[in-house]
Amino acid sequence: MKHLVLFVFTALTFFLAPLAALSQQSDSGSLVIIEDARIDSLLQLHYKVNSQYPVMPGYRVQILFESGNNSKTLAREAIAKFNEEYPYTKAYLIFESPYYKVRVGDFRTKMEAEKFMTTIQPDYPSAFVTRDNISFPGSGNAEEPVDNVQQP
Repeated sequence: MKHLVLFVFTALTFFLAPLAALSQQSDSGSLVIIEDARIDSLLQLHYKVNSQYPVMPGYRVQILFESGNNSKTLAREAIAKFNEEYPYTKAYLIFESPYYKVRVGDFRTKMEAEKFMTTIQPDYPSAFVTRDNISFPGSGNAEEPVDNVQQP
C-alpha cells in the first residue's frame, strides 16, 4: 500500500510539474500558454492535406453490382430510384472494370451502415455493407455523387 501511494504521488508530481511550467497566470486574470511554434505548422499541414484529400475510411451500402451492355444504364436508373426513395442519402456510381456498382451513404462505422441497410432491405434485398473511402461528414467539398463515375 505504501508503494502505491508513493507511486501515485511521484506520477502526479512528474506529470503536473511540466504543466505548471508551461502555463503562467498574470495579475490581470488572463492565462498565457507557451507552446512550441511547430505545433501551428503541423496543424496547418494537417488542414492542407485534408482539404486536398477530403476522404476518410468508412463504410457504404452497395445496392447494385452489374456488368454487361446495359450495366451503366441500369446503374443510373438504380441511382434515380434510390434518390427518389431516400433523398437525404447520397448515391455513388463506381466503375471497377467490368462492373458498375452503386453504393450509398457515408458511414463512419459498420454499425451505422448496417442500421441503414436494414431500413432499405425491403427495397434492396441484395444490399450489403462494404468498406470504402467516404466523404468527410458535413464537409462542403464532398465528392460528386452521381454525375462523375468514380474509378478506384
